Formats: sequence, structure tokens, C-alpha cells
Amino acid sequence: MSKRIYIVFFLFLLAAQGFAQVDKQKDLERKRQNILNEIKQIEVVLFKTRGEKKSLLTEVEDIDQRISARQNLIKVTNQQANYLSRTINNNLAQMEQLREELKELKEDYAAMINKSYKSKSQQSRVLFLLSSESFLQAYKRVQYMKQYTEYRKKQGVTIKEKSDKLMTINTDLIAQRKQKDVLISENKKEKKKLEAERKSQESLVATLKKDEGKFASQIKKKQREASKLDKEIDDLIKAAIAKANKGTSVKGNTVSTASRDLFAMTPEARELANSFTSNKGKLPWPVEQGVVVGKFGTHKVPSNPNLTRSNSGVEIATQEDAIARAVFNGEVMEVQQIKGSNKVVMIRHGNYISIYSNLSGLKVKKGDKVTTKQPLGTVSKNAASGRFLMKFYVYKDGSKLNPADWIFRM
Repeated sequence: MSKRIYIVFFLFLLAAQGFAQVDKQKDLERKRQNILNEIKQIEVVLFKTRGEKKSLLTEVEDIDQRISARQNLIKVTNQQANYLSRTINNNLAQMEQLREELKELKEDYAAMINKSYKSKSQQSRVLFLLSSESFLQAYKRVQYMKQYTEYRKKQGVTIKEKSDKLMTINTDLIAQRKQKDVLISENKKEKKKLEAERKSQESLVATLKKDEGKFASQIKKKQREASKLDKEIDDLIKAAIAKANKGTSVKGNTVSTASRDLFAMTPEARELANSFTSNKGKLPWPVEQGVVVGKFGTHKVPSNPNLTRSNSGVEIATQEDAIARAVFNGEVMEVQQIKGSNKVVMIRHGNYISIYSNLSGLKVKKGDKVTTKQPLGTVSKNAASGRFLMKFYVYKDGSKLNPADWIFRM
């Protein structure tokens, strides 16, 4: 009996592990599909027009984007293959335990049938009942025969269930082994592509190093331009907050110097801000198709690890004629012309602000109410990089935030 309990407990543990493995496999497959979509985006946005003239720095950065995405794909695919191996091993262990239990059940059932056959040959059920010494004993014998018959039926059903489960596990094993073989095959192909891309990148970096001083100065120039734009945006935000707060109050008091970087909030503005906050991580991209080529914060330059670049927002490369769109409901707070970045649209969402730079052909003006995904204008081409590039910012009052924390899967 203790052995049977052990087997049942062991099978329960295996089943629990199996459910966890299935959930993990689904999660990994979602990640893999997301990375595959990211690679498609990179191909469409950064490599679609191969004849288009780009700077050498831009080419290195573009290849680095593709290499990084492919490395992630290989990593996640390896994780999937490993989890499938564990699932297969768990299933094999479960099959072994089921076979052992099924063998015991069949032996018990065979012994029970044999005993039943012998009892029928020695005396009939009628004689078994008639030989009872009392009515109570006869009643108990009837109940015993019923229970015995019911037990035989249950044993038969259990054997059938165990047999069916073995067949299901066998079928799953075949499918899982095929899936694992496909993943391993895909990984081999991705590794070959990765190797080719690395060689291409090494060749470009070698060209850069031949005139390292020249390209280092270009990187520094790009950083100065980015910093200048970030500062202008910062100044615009402060001026816009001061203008919006003129003649209003914060928490019932006149706006003071200490609070001039905070919006004076009406109940309606506070409700909109709360709604914006509740959508953190779920906001749509500010363009339908795009690739982040410049992350928020300070990062090393791929072609020259001794240099760093800083961003107050994110730089998004997109397709020609791509339309910038509002990431949430709000009001156009400012529309400004900034040298080197075309038009900038600032949308207020309570005390949050989303900012879209390098736009042309604007479809909105200051004071317009906008809704989520409403077109704002066309993303322009950046002369230095050769990309159609938009810099996107998110602020809370006068504080800059990482847009990747707010936009879905950025």
C-alpha cells in the first residue's frame, strides 16, 4: 500500500512539473516570436533600401541592432530546446512509473478474475447465498458480491485510463522530439547568419579604426547635437509648465518657485494623469513600425567602447513616410520649430507630457484635443544618419522618464 501511495505522489509531482514546463514553454515561445518580429522590423526599417546612402557609423549601428536581436533569438531558442529536453525526460520517467503501476494493476486484476472463476466452478452464487446461516449473513453476502463486482469494474476502468495515458504520453513525446529537432535546426541557421553579420561588422569597425580620430569626432558631434536637442526640450517643458500654471495654484496655493516645475492640476487633469499612469507599459508605439536605435540614458558606443552617448528620450528609426501618432489621449500643449529637428509636438496628459520630434507635414496644432493613435505628422529624414528618425520623450512634470517603461514592448 505504501508503494502505491509513493507512486501516486511521484506522479503528482511529475504532473505539477509538467504544467510548469508547459507554461514556461509558452512564455519562451512568446519571447521567441517577439524577437522574430523585432528582426523583421529591423530588416524592414534599417535594411530594406540597401542602395540608400548611410554613414559608416550608421551602418555599424544598424548591424549591431541585428546582431543583438539575433543573439537574443539564439539564447531564447536554446532555452526552449533545454526545457523541451526536461519535459521529455519528465515524460519518460512518468511513462516508467505508469508502466510499473499498470503491471501491478493487471496482475491484481488477473488474480481477481482467476479467483472469481474458481469460486464459480466450486459453487454457484445461489448455493453461496442458500448456505447462509441467517438472513443477515445472506444480506452481507449479497452486499459483498455487489462490492466485488463493482471493484472489478473499477479495476478495469483504471487499467483503461492508465493505458490511454501511456498512449497520450507517447504521442506527446513524438511531437516534443520533432519540435526540439526543429528548434535545433533553426538555431544552426541563425548561428550561421550571426557569424556572417559579425564578420561584416568587424570589417566595418576595422575601416572605422583606420581613421579613429575622425569617427570619434563624428560621434562626439552627434552627442553634442543630441544634448543640445535634449536641453531645448527641457527648456520648452519648463516654459510650458510655467505658462500653463500662470494664474493658477497647486494644492490651493499660489505657484511658488519650489513648485514651478510641477503642473497645477485640475480634477480633470488629475483623472487623465491617473489614466495615463494605469497604462504604464501598455501604451502604443508613437509610430506603427519602428526600431529603437538610441536608448534612454547613458550607453557605450558599439563601434568605440571608450565613448558614451546619453539620451533624455529614445531615438526611433522608421520607414519613409511613416506617420507619428499620439500614444494617449491629451491636448497639444506646444508645437515648436527646432533647428536640426524640424517640428516638435508636445502633448499633455494631465501632468505627463509625450514629445515627438523631427516631424513635418503636421496634422495638429496647439490646443487640439487628440486621442490615442491619432496622426500627428510625418517623420522626417535625419541628414546625418540617413535614417527616418524620430526622438520620443516622456516627462512627468519637469522630470524625464524612460519611454521604454511606458511603451508596450519597447
